Formats: sequence, C-alpha cells, structure tokens
Amino acid sequence: MGTGQRRFEDRIVYGIASPTGGHRAVNFRLNAPYVQMYGIVKRFPGVLACDHVDFDVRRGELHALLGENGAGKSTLMRILYGLYQPEEGRILRDGAEVTIHSPTDAIRQGIGMIHQHFMLVDTLTVTENVALGLKSSREPLLDLGRVEAGIRELSEAYGLQIDPRAPVWTLSVGERQRVEIMKALYRGAAMLILDEPTAVLTPQEVDELFVTLGYMKENGYSLVLISHKLQEVLAISDRITVLREGRLVGTVPTEEMTRQELARMMVGRDVMLERTRDDELDVGDVKLRLEDVRAHDVTGQPALRGISLSVQSGEILGVAGISGNGQRELAEVIAGLRPISGGSVEMDGLPITDWTTARRTESGLAYIPEERMHDGIVRDFAVSENLVLQEHTSEKFSNGIFLAFDYIARYSRQMIQDFYIKTPDIRTMTRNLSGGNIQRLILARELSRRPKVLVAAQPTRGIDIGAIEYIYQQLLEQRDTGMATLLISEDLDELLALCDRIAVIFEGQIMDILDRDETTAEELGLLMAGVHPEKQ
Repeated sequence: MGTGQRRFEDRIVYGIASPTGGHRAVNFRLNAPYVQMYGIVKRFPGVLACDHVDFDVRRGELHALLGENGAGKSTLMRILYGLYQPEEGRILRDGAEVTIHSPTDAIRQGIGMIHQHFMLVDTLTVTENVALGLKSSREPLLDLGRVEAGIRELSEAYGLQIDPRAPVWTLSVGERQRVEIMKALYRGAAMLILDEPTAVLTPQEVDELFVTLGYMKENGYSLVLISHKLQEVLAISDRITVLREGRLVGTVPTEEMTRQELARMMVGRDVMLERTRDDELDVGDVKLRLEDVRAHDVTGQPALRGISLSVQSGEILGVAGISGNGQRELAEVIAGLRPISGGSVEMDGLPITDWTTARRTESGLAYIPEERMHDGIVRDFAVSENLVLQEHTSEKFSNGIFLAFDYIARYSRQMIQDFYIKTPDIRTMTRNLSGGNIQRLILARELSRRPKVLVAAQPTRGIDIGAIEYIYQQLLEQRDTGMATLLISEDLDELLALCDRIAVIFEGQIMDILDRDETTAEELGLLMAGVHPEKQ
C-alpha cells in the first residue's frame, strides 16, 4: 500500500459493513501510473466540454473525479472508455500511447466501466450474463462451468458475494452492481471507471461496495470514481481531481481536503453545505393525508399497497427508498397524474381524490416531478413561458386579455438569477437547456408560487452544488412559513439534513415513519431493504 493510503476498512462511510473473505495477491507495481491523459479536447455544438484536460490514475489508487453538471467529467471518462473520440490530446497506458476507438478497444487495454444504469439481461443467470460477449460464447459449446468457477474465485477474492446460478431478475440492486463489476474483472480489467455507483444503493450496500473497492485497490487495481457525494469521496479516495466548465481546476491528495474546500473548487466560491432546521417551530394542521392508498404501475402490477401518511403545515416529511419501490407512483397519485384503485387523498382537509391536476394546482399543490422532460416542461416553449406555465392567466401575469410580457420578462430574469439557470436568453427554447438547468427551471416555477403543499420527487438530482445550496435554503425557509413538504429522495444525507420525519417505502408499502432525531442511516438502510431492525 502506497504512502498516505489508509487501509480501507478504516474509512467506511456509514460504519455498518462487516466484510468477510480474503483476497488474492496480484503482482502489480503499486503507485506506478497506469493511465495518463494529456491535453484532452472535446467539443460539442456550442460547448467546449473538455478544454485541454490532464488526468492520470495510478496502480493501487482510487481517484475521484468531481465537478458540477457540464464540468466535463463524464465526457472525459467516456473518451477514456472509447464512447467519444477526442479532437486533441493523448492517452497513455503504462507509458505507451494508445488509441481507443470503442469500448472493445478499452477492454483490450484493461479498462472497464460500470455505468449508473446496469446492462444486464434479467432472464439470464449471473453466469450467463458474465459470459455474454466473451469470445468463447461464439463457439458451438460454451463452457459455463468454467465461467462459473471463475465467478466463484473472484467472488471470494473481492467480497463480491453472489450466486452464479441465480437469475438476474431475482437479485437486489446491490447484487446486480456486483455482477457488473464481475463482468469487468472476468474480462481482465485492471482499471474500473465507476459512474455514480452509490446512487441507488442502501447504506449497507454502499459500505459493502467500498470494502470490495478497498480489496481491489490493495491488489493494485486502478479505480476512478465519478461522484457528487463529497462525504463518500473524502472517505474512499486517495486523490481528487476537480473540473469546472470543461477545465482542470486541480488534482489534490484527499487527506489534505475538506468538504468546504472541495465545494469551493467545484463552484469557485464558498458554499454553505450544512443546513439546520428550526427545532422550536411548531407544526400546524395536516395539509396532506393519504389513507390506505392503492395504485398500479404502467404494467398493471400493484405499485402502492395501502399507503397511509400525513404531512403537517411547517413540516418536511421525507420518503426514503431504493428506486423502483413505488416512489414515482406515490408522487403521481398525489399530483393527480395516476388514478388510485383504493383509499383516499386529502389536501387541507378536503377530499381531492377525484380532482384534476389543474384544480389541485390552483388549490395550492406544487409538484416537482421525477421525469422533468415528460411531466415538468413543454420542450418547445421558451424559458420564460415555462416559468409562468401554470399561472400565465392569473392577474400576476395578465390583465385578463393580454399577457404582461414586460413583467413576465423581468420575473423570468429574476428566477434565472435566483435559481442559477444557465440560459442564453429568456426566449431560448427550453429543449436547448441541459437537464440540470431544466430541473432548476421547474424548481423556480414551483417554489415561487408559495404553495400550501409541495411534493418534490428527487428535487436535487442533477443539480449543481451552488443550486443545491439555494434549493435547501428555499425548502427550509418555506417550511418555516408553514408549507407542508413531501420530499421523495434517494439521497439519505439529504433526507437526514432536511426532514423532520422520514417514511421508508419498500415494495409499495410504508415500512415505518421515524422522527429524524431518533433514527440512523443504519436503521433506514435496513428498512429500505425490507428488514425491520427489531425483527433481526
């Protein structure tokens, strides 16, 4: 282990993993550069995504890559993996210049990539998924027994506990991620690029993943972690490279950095990362109530199985859960976008189960949808039009006959400034904005109406640190003025920082609703996996 590298078990983020199993020795020359990238340039129409960027990763190192949306970090790694071609620059592996035209070339160079969205065939077993694409799979007879034996060896070496014969559809999200890592290792990868690998994991699964990465690091593998979670980056990495607007800000040893310093490098200014709730605030009347709500997903399968919860004025109720456990359906039921098959929904004491979406909005319901492009905007409207989309006929923006275009323009410019929306002009078509900026536009529109009830589904997903700071401030300020907020998020740190109570959803059911000050990440993680701690 190189100088300054601490044994990984000492840096577990949540402190709840208990890894077992040994690891084999691999004859790597630790700390020698494995991959070096020099002067990388990549342009897209109207955007310089990478502006002469340098980057390197060493043997036996976990190198974190940080940056805001559009900073160029994903583009840089996609170039390394062969998904994009650079217009300028050089790539070296073990000191020799290489050309990588495709992912196949990258794999031949020992470079693997674990994407945020897994690429597995649900109906096949773990062994069959690992075997897909191997040269031997083109032969008349495929030796699956040999592949299975290799999987078991890798599983034992790196703590990737998985049943090689299990169908993928039976696996948890964390287990599916292990299969993706297994695929890369089985193909001989000496370097792994991990794109937001913890985004859909429970705290327990995060720690298990990090222990696996620790074993790999100790055996000389090169690891690159693309992440926005500063706490995790500081816990797991050895060095950190920060990009901003396509340029290299710097590469620094992790042990010399703090969250505040990293945020400053990413944004270019000081950012307030910690928010405190006003614990003296008294909650008011119930503003949103669901009683035994049942609903189906798009395939007709049960998605909500008797959901009951309430949110009071001046309260933020969080909903924690792994993606796909009914969160989307819950938000859509409240917003009036999905019918219910049983139960009732009330807002401010009134039954709204049969109300239209428009009537709910007019009565004080704000909704930040998970699917922004589909449910949150009109793609072919201008930025200013989308900012006033739900209120354009109100007295605020119209005299009853004509729109107040001058006022709409001033209002739109103020919203653009307040919510850090990057757009050339208020007349720019919304479809031309980045995903993160479209998300900020929706947040601006919904929060500016000062609603009675806010349903926010993943409100900071894809949002830069500077905008997250503002959103947190707005959520807490409006909470203090009496707004009732249902905050659906897969980010436990976010929920623990903002919420007064946290409900955990699993397979369409509420496992428990806990006071923020009386729960822990460990307890929430177990509930997210469908386990009641007291029943263990």
